[in-house]
Amino acid sequence: MIKSIFYIVIMLLCTQSANASNIDNSDPMSIMDTFSLDFGVFYANSDSNMAVTNPKTGGTFPIDFEDTLLLAEEQYLPYFELTYTFNQRHHFYIDWKSLDRQADNNHVNEDFILEDIDGKDYLIEVGTKLDTELNIDILRLGYGYDVWQGTDYAVGISIGFHTMFIEAVFKGTIGTCIPDSSLTSLCSNVVATPEVVDDTLTAPLPNVGIYGSYELYHGWTFSAYAQYFSVAYDDVDGSLIDVRLGIETQCSENWSLKLAYNYYDVDITIEKQRKMNNNVLKTFDHNINYSFTGPLFAVSYRF
Repeated sequence: MIKSIFYIVIMLLCTQSANASNIDNSDPMSIMDTFSLDFGVFYANSDSNMAVTNPKTGGTFPIDFEDTLLLAEEQYLPYFELTYTFNQRHHFYIDWKSLDRQADNNHVNEDFILEDIDGKDYLIEVGTKLDTELNIDILRLGYGYDVWQGTDYAVGISIGFHTMFIEAVFKGTIGTCIPDSSLTSLCSNVVATPEVVDDTLTAPLPNVGIYGSYELYHGWTFSAYAQYFSVAYDDVDGSLIDVRLGIETQCSENWSLKLAYNYYDVDITIEKQRKMNNNVLKTFDHNINYSFTGPLFAVSYRF
């Protein structure tokens, strides 16, 4: 779980042309309102895990989707971002990333319980053939304001939301656990049948951040942003870090190319409860941790 304070970096949301340095920034009406559309690909080196239960001890441990369940660690994936800039200093932005993976494991090498999914516990045993899917969509929506501006730089602050849509699907001969009289289950009573276990989670995470840019040379701009969030409220505990460093070169009045490096890490825990025999019991903390790092390439069109 991420508890450290994120490193301060600077950034620009790609809305000025190659001639911006020749325009008087003191006049907010001197730059017209613009839209900027980025489309490209990013390389994701992923690391994801989920908390599961040990059927022998009842303790929890993280199961790794890449190492244990054989999901692809490296991918090339699509990326889209739309930015609207108005009154020179104000920016609205929305972007989307999709990370869908699937893998077959012909021989699971450790026992684990998927606990309290749709009110049931499921046992996956050593030797089971397991088909696993992990589909993650990330929607980023926010507003930025340029606090400081100069002829060749801008620095601002932002607020917004990262919303993650997570679906984990497990297919195979999976045991359905039956709780015993102690109201706990280590899956001593199991009905093993072909099952499809589908666990979904939607996690809207607000964030605050800073961004900025610096024109290194006419038509070449360095940009960066950092966004951070951490909360512990009621039954939700989560944290997020999103950092990007990049450079943009102007090809023409409306077209430019961007190359950036992205670091993204999110840790979400939701505490679940179960009612049994008129008693409300806490079950394990449902936890998904996901992170990816890698370069991003995009073509940008301004209109």
